[in-house]
Amino acid sequence: MPEAPKSSLKQKNEEALKFIESVTENSDEVQKRVLGEILAANAHVEYLQRHGLNGHTDRETFKKIMPVITYDNIHPDINRIANGDTSQILCSKPISEFLTSSGTSGGERKLMPTIEEELERRSLLYSLLMPVMSQYVPELEKGKGMYFLFIKSEAKTPGGLVARPVLTSYYKSSHFKQRPYDPYTNYTSPNETILCPDSYQSMYSQLLCGLCQNKEVLRVGAVFASGFIRAIRFLEKHWPILCKDIEFGTLNPQITDPSVRESVLKILKPDPKLACFIATECGKKSWQGIITRLWPNTKYVDVIVTGTMSQYIPTLDYYSNGLPLVCTMYASSECYFGVNLNPMCKPSEVSYTLIPTMCYFEFLPVNRNNGVNSDSVSVPESLNEKEQQQLVDLVDVKLGQEYELVVTTYAGLYRYRVGDVLRVAGFKNKAPQFNFICRKNVVLSIDSDKTDEVELQNAVKYAVTHLVPFDATVAEYTSYADTLTVPGHYVLFWELSLNGSTPIPPSVFEDCCLAIEESLNSVYRQGRVSDKSIGPLEIKIVEAGTFDKLMDYAISLGASINQYKTPRCVKFAPIVELLNSRVVSNYFSPKCPKWAPGHKQWCNNHD
Repeated sequence: MPEAPKSSLKQKNEEALKFIESVTENSDEVQKRVLGEILAANAHVEYLQRHGLNGHTDRETFKKIMPVITYDNIHPDINRIANGDTSQILCSKPISEFLTSSGTSGGERKLMPTIEEELERRSLLYSLLMPVMSQYVPELEKGKGMYFLFIKSEAKTPGGLVARPVLTSYYKSSHFKQRPYDPYTNYTSPNETILCPDSYQSMYSQLLCGLCQNKEVLRVGAVFASGFIRAIRFLEKHWPILCKDIEFGTLNPQITDPSVRESVLKILKPDPKLACFIATECGKKSWQGIITRLWPNTKYVDVIVTGTMSQYIPTLDYYSNGLPLVCTMYASSECYFGVNLNPMCKPSEVSYTLIPTMCYFEFLPVNRNNGVNSDSVSVPESLNEKEQQQLVDLVDVKLGQEYELVVTTYAGLYRYRVGDVLRVAGFKNKAPQFNFICRKNVVLSIDSDKTDEVELQNAVKYAVTHLVPFDATVAEYTSYADTLTVPGHYVLFWELSLNGSTPIPPSVFEDCCLAIEESLNSVYRQGRVSDKSIGPLEIKIVEAGTFDKLMDYAISLGASINQYKTPRCVKFAPIVELLNSRVVSNYFSPKCPKWAPGHKQWCNNHD
């Protein structure tokens, strides 16, 4: 590809940095304008009329009249749009598609409405990332990025709208596919390999292209840390056949997608020397630093390692020889939010500056008790009038305070609770910078799955019916996400109460494992069945008295005996060790749970 003229790249970077300066300096004015634009454009939509906003576009009236909502409040409206109602329900512009959120609602993906112009806003945020990065790591334009990017399956609603994850929507859009040449979005993976729906062919061909261009790679990454580690483990398993392809310049017959074959064969040339080098490195006993060994010019790893993804940091450090782990941006299906202006900071110090043009931001103060087991933040589902009045604007948040993010978007969400808990870490001009703390109420997560306490409890309740014929019950249980296995998997520790004398056969516990998996949400089941990003669920039976020991331990760390309740999920290593030391037997799910793309109700009606 031709090299972009230096001056234009420098100029583009300067313009992007000026834009960030300007919008953060004038945050409140920008926010006021954004809200005014959203309300003026949608003045006549049914949802705003229903609440009696009557065309008002000022902040005060909006805050007084419009309720703070969760997904359940707009579910009926979303259903109408999904079923084909094209009237202006939430937004004056046509809903172009639904973005499926990995947050679950009644065990199903949430559907977030979006409009065509949101793609431009997302592209704008992407365009800020490399100008920021280039301040810290110069000359990134001189090489390529090896990013493992994938699309996920999509469904059609009964009304004909596509429903798919936000990144799949972006990769399939002309903004990504027909992007003009930019040295910063010059990837080792051809578009065809990213857009291949078969996850094996996609991963294999992206790794092959990355290995063929190993000297040109200056940065590596994936969206989530879990996805990047999956790519390394894939390499561990398949390097002999990848080396064979590189040695002879041939492409494995398992890669059957014609567009993938064509795009890879343009890059692949017989290179016995490179194949020998890769085989030597991959054949060594230790894989420590394999990233810097195979891709020696890599300057950093670009993955999300905040929130539940922080559990993968030690593994990433091991494979990358301690390269900087960089989190560049903060986004969700509802809206893209902000960027990390200090990308070379430690993962534990990552903070995101919210870009005031993306949507209208509000913040609900969160108070939590910092007990021994409070890894998950519990936030009430519905707010009373007093709590609604506590919401503050972007420029009014206080340093060190935690808040739940509430957004009003151009695509028809009004005072919508995203469910993310953020802590104010500092300010860029007048715009606050936030650490991402967690998703509220989420206890387990391996990849993009999110399982909350209630869902886990219901799944366990359903599974223990298999123990009834043996006169056994589960006296206590807890869980944790085991990310040392790849893919990671859920582990449940069960302490049993046995009244019957018949021994329980292993197959019954395996049935319990599968019953739990069948009860979990569609994002989890997709990870098990289609994406292979989650391994089989495991139940570990612990000896009697284990949970008493757990309570003793928590109290020795300062938990109050009166307020102690068994944590439904544990992350603290000594507690996991204590539980593991008392395991008497363990069982895995014998097969994958059922899963089909789309919502249950559509699958039933539209097979």
